[in-house]
Amino acid sequence: MKTKIAILKGMLALLPMVVVAKPGVDQQIAFLEDSNSTLLQYPTQFTQSIMPKNIHSHNDYWRDVPLLSALSFGVASVEADVSLINGTLYVGHEIQALAKSRTLDSLYIQPLVQILAMTNPNTSFTAEVTGTPNGVFDTSGGTSLHLLIDIKTDGVEALPFILDAFEPLRSRGYLTTFANGVLTRSAITVIGTGNSPLEQVKALEPRDYFFDAPLTQLTDPSLNTTWDATLAPIASTDYETAVGWSGIGNISDEQSANLTRFIADAHQRGIQARFWDTPAWPIFARNNIWRVLAEAGADWLNADDLEAASSF
Repeated sequence: MKTKIAILKGMLALLPMVVVAKPGVDQQIAFLEDSNSTLLQYPTQFTQSIMPKNIHSHNDYWRDVPLLSALSFGVASVEADVSLINGTLYVGHEIQALAKSRTLDSLYIQPLVQILAMTNPNTSFTAEVTGTPNGVFDTSGGTSLHLLIDIKTDGVEALPFILDAFEPLRSRGYLTTFANGVLTRSAITVIGTGNSPLEQVKALEPRDYFFDAPLTQLTDPSLNTTWDATLAPIASTDYETAVGWSGIGNISDEQSANLTRFIADAHQRGIQARFWDTPAWPIFARNNIWRVLAEAGADWLNADDLEAASSF
């Protein structure tokens, strides 16, 4: 028995010593996260690590969580269809889709006020800060979020109500504004589309409600309008009408020439170009169209599938 015990002791002596590792970086990260340490918190972190992208959230209000879902993917342009009914601005594509709780104020303006309060905190460090406020993206405070307002009812009637609705953002200096010949960019750039009335928008002074110009008509003299970024930061058109390539096979020379010409017309005026209603299926065809648009210099990727667009 003593011999067996001696043999076992000898064998154990040959085994490597078990060393308890000291806590490493992963353990320290876990400790700090579990302790909810203030070292890991800072005032403007609402959109922490989200990189803004030139993606337009088509019909953004259809999403389960409008606005916030778009921001979570870094989308820098959103769109709300707006109808004026009995003095209230409701959001929805058609009358049947409207709900009393879903207003321009509840879905977009108040959430933006709250988000921008977080990206522009009032602290002892910011007491003396002046100049343009931060936008919604923590990683790029100078990026202005485009908010397209697609008026579905009479535009002349709706415009005064829409301008009044934006007062909570206007009073805080959050709206891009053109005044006294100077364009001052800020956290939110509001752009009217749909039934937005061009002549009334042109007459605004100061102007913090801009116009979505007709991309295929920037050189049309019958519109009697000088198009530039002080009136129209973007110009848009129906992709099918302007280009028409399905994304399957090769784009024709004529289709490619139209695409290039319309984008060039916009860029010569300092205006960004957007093509809406691009085909969404088949997926490989959609991706082909996105790729051709990007290579041609289109500034915004119009998308319904934000996750796919954000990883494109």
